[in-house]
Order: sequence, then structure tokens, then C-alpha cells
Amino acid sequence: MQVTTTSPTAEAGSGAGGANRAALDKVAQQFEAVFLRQMIGAMRSASLAEGITDSSATQQFQDMADARTADAMASKGAMGIADLLIKQFGARVTAIPAAATDGAAGTPGA
Repeated sequence: MQVTTTSPTAEAGSGAGGANRAALDKVAQQFEAVFLRQMIGAMRSASLAEGITDSSATQQFQDMADARTADAMASKGAMGIADLLIKQFGARVTAIPAAATDGAAGTPGA
């Protein structure tokens, strides 16, 4: 299922609010990647029997492949977890800096 949304960074302003929003975007994507890694790892550990090629080396390469898969899925927003986090916390991040920079009277040197 592909969900098409506008990029949250395109809506972000400049200055401290934009930097905070960019940081929120990055952290939300990283959280989604960690969540997906855990989910993929749990699915892989649910195998019914050991295979002929199971070894610690195979396990290590599967873990690396799972991590890359999770990172790729998170960067594309495959599950939408990052979008939900941004929707929930986005107003809190941009509300404080936006109120401090409203109007030209509040800018230093004016």
C-alpha cells in the first residue's frame, strides 16, 4: 500500500523552527527504521527449524541485510510511522520558534 503525502520538510520554515522540524523529520525516520529492524528480526526468528546453512556468519549477514532493508523502507516511508510521529509532534516543534519570530518588531537590529 503506497501512501502519498506532501513532504514535511517542504512545509518547514526557515530559521530555528525549520532546523527543529528537520531534526524531527530525521529522528522520526530513524525511529521507523529501528522499529522495522525489530519487526523484521522478530519475523526471521520465527523460523520453525534450523537450515543447513545456518551459522553465525549467515546470521550476521542476515542481520546486516535486514538493517539495510529496514533503512530503505523507512527512507521511502513504507509503513508511515515517521509521518504519524511528525503529525503528532510537528505542532509542538514549530509552535515555539514561530511565536518568537513573528513580525519585524521582534528581530534584533531593526
